[in-house]
Amino acid sequence: MDSINNNTAADPTPPSPPLIPTQSGTLELHDITIVDKVKLRKAISAAALGNAMEWFDFGVYGFVAFALGKVFFPDASPSVQMIAALGTFSIPFLVRPLGGLFFGVMGDKFGRQKVLSITIIIMAASTFCIGLIPSYASIGIWAPILLLLCKLAQGFSVGGEYTGAAIFVAEFAPDRKRGFLGSFLDFGSIVGFVTGAGVVVLLQSLLSEARFLDWGWRVPFFLAAPLGLVGLYLRHAAEETPAFQQQLDQMEKDDQEDVENRPRISFKEIATRYWRPLLVSVGLVLTTNITYYMLLTYMPSYLSHNLHYSEDHGVLIIIAVMIGMLFVQPVIGLASDRFGRKPFVIVGSIGLLVLAIPAFRLIINGQIALIFVGLFMLAIVLNCFTGVMASTLPAMFPTRIRYSALAASFNIAIIVAGLTPTITAALVDSTGSLYLPAYYLMFVAVVGIITGIFMKETANRPLRGATPAASSKQEAKELLIQTLDHIEQSVDDIDAEIAKLQEQIAALELRKQKYIDLHPRLDGGS
Repeated sequence: MDSINNNTAADPTPPSPPLIPTQSGTLELHDITIVDKVKLRKAISAAALGNAMEWFDFGVYGFVAFALGKVFFPDASPSVQMIAALGTFSIPFLVRPLGGLFFGVMGDKFGRQKVLSITIIIMAASTFCIGLIPSYASIGIWAPILLLLCKLAQGFSVGGEYTGAAIFVAEFAPDRKRGFLGSFLDFGSIVGFVTGAGVVVLLQSLLSEARFLDWGWRVPFFLAAPLGLVGLYLRHAAEETPAFQQQLDQMEKDDQEDVENRPRISFKEIATRYWRPLLVSVGLVLTTNITYYMLLTYMPSYLSHNLHYSEDHGVLIIIAVMIGMLFVQPVIGLASDRFGRKPFVIVGSIGLLVLAIPAFRLIINGQIALIFVGLFMLAIVLNCFTGVMASTLPAMFPTRIRYSALAASFNIAIIVAGLTPTITAALVDSTGSLYLPAYYLMFVAVVGIITGIFMKETANRPLRGATPAASSKQEAKELLIQTLDHIEQSVDDIDAEIAKLQEQIAALELRKQKYIDLHPRLDGGS
């Protein structure tokens, strides 16, 4: 026991966990979930690959937007082609809340693993079908219509993808490592983006512009099929999360094991009872994803269309920036387990507010080195958000409504975030101001600062509605001792408060006695 106490004293982890009610009334060793490392690796791989595939499509679409504009909107001017192609990217975000509501309810009712298997099938199929669509020259107006239908299917499936994957990892991860392990979800996003961009660059270097416009742009979308099959295999092989399984076990104890009798998800309850975490979730998603889409989806078009920079060179710079982000991402997640999530959201938001204008000054300068520095400044700020988002969002809601509440808030915010490339392109084109993206980001930074101030710290604490989770029995014992220390400290604090109250009561008694002495009859005297 002494050795455990010594280890605990040396542990730099933040605040003690809150008291967790259990069946026995006290937290015991068997109440703590010991996470299976093999199952944990499977869960992270399954979740990260699906997210990588989602962002593979986003990366490809952003980098071939100029080609899609020429293929599907050939009669428009170059500016309108770009805006139309990015508009087709943004419109599907309008259906993401519908997908979020649908898959959120299904995920809370039937489990996270089943829903994630369905979303990756829809996502892979719709991405693959984009590569099959004939050009405008072949089928006329049906070409952009079919493109839009495929993007709408993607939007519907993605509505349940990120939130489900984040929940899947968070509910498997030990409490003390949730930030580090959760950061690999967006690590997968960046890998998917880099891979998509790399495939586009390779094809552009190997093919002439005519061949790329004819058939080369389709190749990256065809790659969705094998990636989807691998992702489906990993997700099907993964088991249900411990937190959701605990909920099912509790329902069985309450004689509610029949699927038809499971409690329904009440969105009225979510909106009225959990409105504070809903607003914080919306604020964090807005700040993160507007910065994400501005940097990784809009900037390639900005460099080529507005700064007249070589498309190949612009893409290579973005790829280099994203590779740099890969090294920073897990470091932020690891540090958030020690210092908390709030500091990174607040510092990142302040950094975005201060650095937006200087970063765009460097980008507009036109020199390769300065463009890279400007973009990488924004990328580091983005890492502060993506490094903690996947571990922060699931911790805001209890298990029984986690998927529904998170999917609803996430996808409401993503509607606004998804319009970022289209709105920014239209504003820059209409005003001619190359600094408008920076002003946009500064406004978003204010939202991030407010969000960071009002969000509650969740680092090193159990998920709401779940028992603590540890990576080993030794860590579980440390958690018990940490909880015991928390109880003892709470008792000491209450004793101190009682002592203060007793002193105040004694002082009041003295004041009362003084008034009684002044009016003896009040004391019953003659």
